[in-house]
Amino acid sequence: MPNQTIVALLYDFDKTLCTQDMQNYAFIPSLGLAPGDFWKLANDFGRKEKMDSVLAYMYTMLREAEKRNLPLTRQGLNHCGRSISFFPGVTDWFRRINRFGELLGVQVEHYVISSGLREIIEGSAIAGEFKEIYASEFFYDESGTPTWPRLAVNFTAKTQFVYRINKGVLDVSDDRTLNDSMPDDSKRVPFSNMIYLGDGLSDVPCMKMMRAYGGQAIAVYQAVNKSGVEQLLRQGRVDFIYPADYREGAELEITVKNIIRKMAVSQQLYEENVSQLRAIR
Repeated sequence: MPNQTIVALLYDFDKTLCTQDMQNYAFIPSLGLAPGDFWKLANDFGRKEKMDSVLAYMYTMLREAEKRNLPLTRQGLNHCGRSISFFPGVTDWFRRINRFGELLGVQVEHYVISSGLREIIEGSAIAGEFKEIYASEFFYDESGTPTWPRLAVNFTAKTQFVYRINKGVLDVSDDRTLNDSMPDDSKRVPFSNMIYLGDGLSDVPCMKMMRAYGGQAIAVYQAVNKSGVEQLLRQGRVDFIYPADYREGAELEITVKNIIRKMAVSQQLYEENVSQLRAIR
Protein backbone atom coordinates (compact mmCIF):
# COMPACT_ATOMS: atom_id res chain seq x y z
CA MET A 1 0.00 0.00 0.00
CA PRO A 2 1.71 3.26 -1.08
CA ASN A 3 2.08 6.07 1.44
CA GLN A 4 -0.38 8.92 1.08
CA THR A 5 0.99 11.82 -0.93
CA ILE A 6 1.71 14.90 1.21
CA VAL A 7 1.55 18.36 -0.35
CA ALA A 8 2.85 21.27 1.74
CA LEU A 9 1.71 24.85 1.27
CA LEU A 10 4.19 27.30 2.79
CA TYR A 11 3.07 30.85 3.47
CA ASP A 12 4.66 34.11 4.33
CA PHE A 13 2.16 35.91 6.57
CA ASP A 14 2.34 39.70 6.42
CA LYS A 15 0.85 41.03 3.17
CA THR A 16 0.47 37.45 1.96
CA LEU A 17 -2.41 36.28 4.16
CA CYS A 18 -3.10 39.52 6.03
CA THR A 19 -3.27 42.98 4.54
CA GLN A 20 -0.30 44.65 6.29
CA ASP A 21 2.44 44.01 8.84
CA MET A 22 0.85 42.22 11.78
CA GLN A 23 2.20 44.70 14.35
CA ASN A 24 0.31 47.52 12.61
CA TYR A 25 -3.16 46.33 13.63
CA ALA A 26 -2.98 46.59 17.41
CA PHE A 27 0.53 46.58 18.89
CA ILE A 28 1.88 49.76 17.29
CA PRO A 29 -1.34 51.73 17.92
CA SER A 30 -1.07 50.68 21.59
CA LEU A 31 2.21 52.63 21.69
CA GLY A 32 0.48 55.73 20.39
CA LEU A 33 2.57 55.59 17.21
CA ALA A 34 1.69 55.45 13.55
CA PRO A 35 3.04 52.33 11.79
CA GLY A 36 5.36 54.40 9.60
CA ASP A 37 6.90 56.07 12.66
CA PHE A 38 7.50 52.77 14.43
CA TRP A 39 9.13 51.12 11.42
CA LYS A 40 11.32 54.17 10.86
CA LEU A 41 12.53 53.93 14.46
CA ALA A 42 13.26 50.23 14.05
CA ASN A 43 14.97 50.55 10.68
CA ASP A 44 17.03 53.59 11.68
CA PHE A 45 18.16 51.78 14.82
CA GLY A 46 19.10 48.68 12.84
CA ARG A 47 21.15 50.66 10.33
CA LYS A 48 22.88 52.68 13.06
CA GLU A 49 23.85 49.58 15.05
CA LYS A 50 24.45 47.39 11.94
CA MET A 51 21.90 44.97 13.33
CA ASP A 52 19.77 42.37 11.60
CA SER A 53 16.47 44.05 10.72
CA VAL A 54 14.35 41.43 12.51
CA LEU A 55 16.36 41.72 15.73
CA ALA A 56 16.15 45.50 15.39
CA TYR A 57 12.35 45.55 15.23
CA MET A 58 12.07 43.07 18.12
CA TYR A 59 14.35 45.24 20.25
CA THR A 60 12.38 48.35 19.26
CA MET A 61 9.16 46.68 20.39
CA LEU A 62 10.68 46.03 23.81
CA ARG A 63 12.23 49.48 24.10
CA GLU A 64 9.16 51.46 23.04
CA ALA A 65 6.86 49.43 25.30
CA GLU A 66 9.21 49.95 28.25
CA LYS A 67 9.37 53.70 27.60
CA ARG A 68 5.59 53.87 27.97
CA ASN A 69 5.37 51.46 30.92
CA LEU A 70 3.27 49.24 28.68
CA PRO A 71 3.33 45.61 29.90
CA LEU A 72 4.53 43.34 27.09
CA THR A 73 3.46 39.73 27.59
CA ARG A 74 2.81 36.70 25.43
CA GLN A 75 -0.87 36.92 26.30
CA GLY A 76 -0.98 40.57 25.26
CA LEU A 77 0.71 39.82 21.94
CA ASN A 78 -1.69 36.91 21.38
CA HIS A 79 -4.52 39.37 21.94
CA CYS A 80 -3.07 41.61 19.20
CA GLY A 81 -3.61 38.74 16.78
CA ARG A 82 -7.36 39.07 17.13
CA SER A 83 -7.24 42.38 15.26
CA ILE A 84 -5.60 41.00 12.12
CA SER A 85 -7.52 41.60 8.91
CA PHE A 86 -7.14 38.89 6.26
CA PHE A 87 -7.51 39.02 2.52
CA PRO A 88 -10.86 37.88 1.07
CA GLY A 89 -11.38 34.13 1.38
CA VAL A 90 -8.44 33.41 3.68
CA THR A 91 -10.44 32.22 6.68
CA ASP A 92 -12.10 29.36 4.78
CA TRP A 93 -9.27 28.79 2.27
CA PHE A 94 -7.69 26.02 4.30
CA ARG A 95 -10.89 24.00 4.62
CA ARG A 96 -11.50 24.22 0.87
CA ILE A 97 -7.95 23.27 -0.11
CA ASN A 98 -7.84 20.42 2.41
CA ARG A 99 -11.10 19.04 1.07
CA PHE A 100 -9.83 19.21 -2.50
CA GLY A 101 -6.73 17.28 -1.46
CA GLU A 102 -8.85 14.64 0.25
CA LEU A 103 -10.81 14.09 -2.97
CA LEU A 104 -7.51 13.36 -4.73
CA GLY A 105 -6.17 11.15 -1.95
CA VAL A 106 -3.67 13.85 -1.00
CA GLN A 107 -2.85 15.05 2.51
CA VAL A 108 -2.47 18.84 2.41
CA GLU A 109 -0.44 20.53 5.15
CA HIS A 110 -0.07 24.26 5.76
CA TYR A 111 2.96 26.00 7.28
CA VAL A 112 3.85 29.61 8.09
CA ILE A 113 7.40 30.87 7.52
CA SER A 114 7.35 34.50 8.64
CA SER A 115 9.62 37.27 9.88
CA GLY A 116 6.66 38.46 11.96
CA LEU A 117 5.90 37.36 15.51
CA ARG A 118 4.72 33.87 16.37
CA GLU A 119 2.89 35.20 19.43
CA ILE A 120 0.70 37.48 17.31
CA ILE A 121 0.04 34.77 14.70
CA GLU A 122 -0.98 32.35 17.45
CA GLY A 123 -3.69 34.78 18.52
CA SER A 124 -5.13 35.10 15.02
CA ALA A 125 -8.28 33.48 13.70
CA ILE A 126 -6.35 31.06 11.45
CA ALA A 127 -3.60 29.91 13.84
CA GLY A 128 -5.10 26.43 14.19
CA GLU A 129 -4.88 25.78 10.45
CA PHE A 130 -1.10 25.34 10.43
CA LYS A 131 0.89 22.20 11.15
CA GLU A 132 3.74 24.45 12.29
CA ILE A 133 4.32 28.18 12.62
CA TYR A 134 7.90 29.29 12.02
CA ALA A 135 8.19 32.93 12.99
CA SER A 136 10.23 35.24 15.17
CA GLU A 137 9.52 34.82 18.87
CA PHE A 138 10.55 36.18 22.26
CA PHE A 139 11.89 34.17 25.21
CA TYR A 140 10.02 34.96 28.44
CA ASP A 141 11.45 34.80 31.96
CA GLU A 142 9.69 33.40 35.04
CA SER A 143 7.63 36.56 35.40
CA GLY A 144 6.42 36.33 31.81
CA THR A 145 8.57 39.23 30.64
CA PRO A 146 10.21 38.95 27.19
CA THR A 147 13.96 39.12 27.72
CA TRP A 148 15.61 37.67 24.63
CA PRO A 149 14.77 36.50 21.10
CA ARG A 150 13.92 32.81 21.12
CA LEU A 151 13.96 32.81 17.33
CA ALA A 152 14.62 35.50 14.72
CA VAL A 153 13.52 34.60 11.20
CA ASN A 154 15.13 36.92 8.69
CA PHE A 155 14.63 36.63 4.94
CA THR A 156 17.49 34.23 4.18
CA ALA A 157 16.92 32.20 7.36
CA LYS A 158 13.49 31.27 6.02
CA THR A 159 15.09 28.63 3.80
CA GLN A 160 16.14 26.61 6.87
CA PHE A 161 12.50 25.90 7.59
CA VAL A 162 11.84 24.71 4.07
CA TYR A 163 14.51 22.06 4.68
CA ARG A 164 12.90 21.15 8.00
CA ILE A 165 9.55 20.60 6.32
CA ASN A 166 11.25 18.62 3.55
CA LYS A 167 12.88 16.24 6.04
CA GLY A 168 10.09 16.24 8.63
CA VAL A 169 12.43 17.66 11.30
CA LEU A 170 10.09 20.32 12.64
CA ASP A 171 11.72 20.96 16.05
CA VAL A 172 13.88 24.09 15.66
CA SER A 173 16.21 22.90 18.43
CA ASP A 174 17.04 19.70 16.51
CA ASP A 175 19.89 20.72 14.23
CA ARG A 176 21.65 17.36 14.32
CA THR A 177 18.87 15.41 12.63
CA LEU A 178 18.31 18.27 10.19
CA ASN A 179 21.93 18.06 9.06
CA ASP A 180 22.06 14.25 8.89
CA SER A 181 22.30 12.76 5.42
CA MET A 182 18.95 11.46 4.22
CA PRO A 183 18.12 9.76 0.90
CA ASP A 184 15.77 11.81 -1.23
CA ASP A 185 13.17 9.05 -1.37
CA SER A 186 12.90 8.99 2.43
CA LYS A 187 12.25 12.70 2.89
CA ARG A 188 8.79 13.36 4.26
CA VAL A 189 7.72 16.10 1.82
CA PRO A 190 9.66 16.27 -1.46
CA PHE A 191 10.44 19.77 -2.68
CA SER A 192 8.44 18.89 -5.78
CA ASN A 193 5.35 18.62 -3.52
CA MET A 194 5.71 22.14 -2.09
CA ILE A 195 3.99 25.40 -2.99
CA TYR A 196 5.34 28.65 -1.55
CA LEU A 197 3.12 31.74 -1.38
CA GLY A 198 4.68 35.13 -0.67
CA ASP A 199 4.35 38.77 -1.62
CA GLY A 200 7.74 40.18 -2.55
CA LEU A 201 11.51 40.40 -2.34
CA SER A 202 11.68 39.06 1.21
CA ASP A 203 10.34 35.75 -0.14
CA VAL A 204 12.79 35.41 -3.02
CA PRO A 205 15.19 32.98 -1.26
CA CYS A 206 12.35 30.52 -0.64
CA MET A 207 10.88 31.10 -4.08
CA LYS A 208 14.23 30.37 -5.69
CA MET A 209 14.43 27.11 -3.72
CA MET A 210 11.04 26.09 -5.04
CA ARG A 211 12.01 26.76 -8.64
CA ALA A 212 15.42 25.10 -8.26
CA TYR A 213 14.11 21.89 -6.67
CA GLY A 214 10.85 21.31 -8.52
CA GLY A 215 8.31 23.06 -6.30
CA GLN A 216 6.09 25.99 -7.24
CA ALA A 217 6.34 29.65 -6.21
CA ILE A 218 3.38 32.03 -6.26
CA ALA A 219 3.44 35.75 -5.48
CA VAL A 220 0.25 37.52 -4.41
CA TYR A 221 -0.18 41.26 -4.63
CA GLN A 222 -2.20 44.31 -3.70
CA ALA A 223 -2.31 47.37 -5.94
CA VAL A 224 0.57 48.94 -4.02
CA ASN A 225 3.05 46.14 -4.78
CA LYS A 226 1.74 44.88 -8.13
CA SER A 227 4.61 46.34 -10.16
CA GLY A 228 7.22 44.72 -7.88
CA VAL A 229 5.55 41.34 -8.17
CA GLU A 230 5.33 41.68 -11.95
CA GLN A 231 9.08 42.30 -11.94
CA LEU A 232 9.62 39.03 -10.05
CA LEU A 233 7.70 37.21 -12.79
CA ARG A 234 9.69 38.89 -15.56
CA GLN A 235 12.94 37.95 -13.81
CA GLY A 236 11.89 34.30 -13.52
CA ARG A 237 11.91 34.37 -9.72
CA VAL A 238 8.33 33.19 -9.37
CA ASP A 239 6.06 30.87 -11.35
CA PHE A 240 2.74 32.71 -11.03
CA ILE A 241 1.37 36.01 -9.74
CA TYR A 242 -2.22 36.72 -8.64
CA PRO A 243 -4.21 39.29 -6.70
CA ALA A 244 -4.38 38.42 -3.01
CA ASP A 245 -7.87 36.97 -3.39
CA TYR A 246 -8.34 33.57 -1.76
CA ARG A 247 -12.06 33.25 -2.42
CA GLU A 248 -13.61 30.19 -3.99
CA GLY A 249 -13.25 30.26 -7.76
CA ALA A 250 -10.64 33.03 -7.79
CA GLU A 251 -7.61 32.66 -10.06
CA LEU A 252 -5.34 31.85 -7.13
CA GLU A 253 -7.50 28.95 -5.96
CA ILE A 254 -7.84 27.55 -9.48
CA THR A 255 -4.08 27.50 -10.00
CA VAL A 256 -3.28 26.05 -6.58
CA LYS A 257 -5.78 23.26 -7.16
CA ASN A 258 -4.28 22.56 -10.59
CA ILE A 259 -0.81 22.34 -9.03
CA ILE A 260 -2.03 19.96 -6.33
CA ARG A 261 -3.72 17.84 -9.03
CA LYS A 262 -0.47 17.72 -11.00
CA MET A 263 1.49 16.74 -7.87
CA ALA A 264 -0.97 13.95 -7.10
CA VAL A 265 -0.71 12.53 -10.63
CA SER A 266 3.09 12.79 -10.62
CA GLN A 267 3.25 10.85 -7.36
CA GLN A 268 0.92 8.16 -8.69
CA LEU A 269 3.05 7.73 -11.82
CA TYR A 270 6.21 7.56 -9.72
CA GLU A 271 4.73 4.86 -7.48
CA GLU A 272 3.55 2.89 -10.52
CA ASN A 273 7.06 3.00 -11.97
CA VAL A 274 8.59 1.81 -8.69
CA SER A 275 6.02 -0.97 -8.45
CA GLN A 276 6.80 -2.24 -11.93
CA LEU A 277 10.55 -2.16 -11.31
CA ARG A 278 10.11 -4.22 -8.15
CA ALA A 279 7.91 -6.71 -9.97
CA ILE A 280 10.57 -7.53 -12.60
CA ARG A 281 13.54 -7.86 -10.26
